[in-house]
Amino acid sequence: MTEQQKQFPEFYVTAPQPCPYLPERQERKVFTHLTHEKPTAVVDNLLKGGFRRSQNIAYMPYCDGCQACVSTRVLAGEFDFTRDRRRVLAKNDDLIARRRPPIATSEQYDLFRRYIDHRHGDGGMADMTVMDYAMMVEDSIVDTFITEYRLKTDTDARPGRNDQGALIGLSLCDRLSDGISMVYSFYDPLLTSRSLGTYMILDHIEYARAQKLDYVYLGYWIRGSRKMSYKTRFMPQEHLSSDGWQPAPKSDD
Repeated sequence: MTEQQKQFPEFYVTAPQPCPYLPERQERKVFTHLTHEKPTAVVDNLLKGGFRRSQNIAYMPYCDGCQACVSTRVLAGEFDFTRDRRRVLAKNDDLIARRRPPIATSEQYDLFRRYIDHRHGDGGMADMTVMDYAMMVEDSIVDTFITEYRLKTDTDARPGRNDQGALIGLSLCDRLSDGISMVYSFYDPLLTSRSLGTYMILDHIEYARAQKLDYVYLGYWIRGSRKMSYKTRFMPQEHLSSDGWQPAPKSDD
């Protein structure tokens, strides 16, 4: 393979398999390997153009006769923090968000394991080992970071002190040239009253604004999937179509 060929993606298509979101449908994916030889702009454009990252694979749906999966991004600068959203932020005012390099820990894995066992015990991630988790977090050639959400301690307000409260949530994200791509998030499944899933998205919208970034990428909204319907609540947002990114309808579930 020539040096020029290494710089441009080669695409592959998976064999059909049962769709994990829509019953009685088959899914296929088109994917490419992300390597250090690929120019940063090429990888960035892939992730801004509808591809999702899993470790060093970029993929997107490639299903025959189905267009239910729609890439979604929130317009951070135009996002309206309504009374309900401010209430979610207030309920979690006792948390502190710490942005960190993508380094996996046993504490994170314990929380991840509780989340998966409680919420997705029959899903594709149910058999992930601690090594699988470490690969998910650390195996990345892009600008990846994690946000740990911890309960505040009495020492958090003291200069020079950094005692760590209990970890109750984590988001794995990529920094793109125009936004933040939320790759995967998990949290304590027993703390339902906190609405932690919503809170972590709101926090990243605030963070994107602070970083002067335009978008928060939420991955795929899947038409007809109740699991993914929550993504339509974060308006205004755009959906990727054959005509590029377009404003999403206010009610599109």
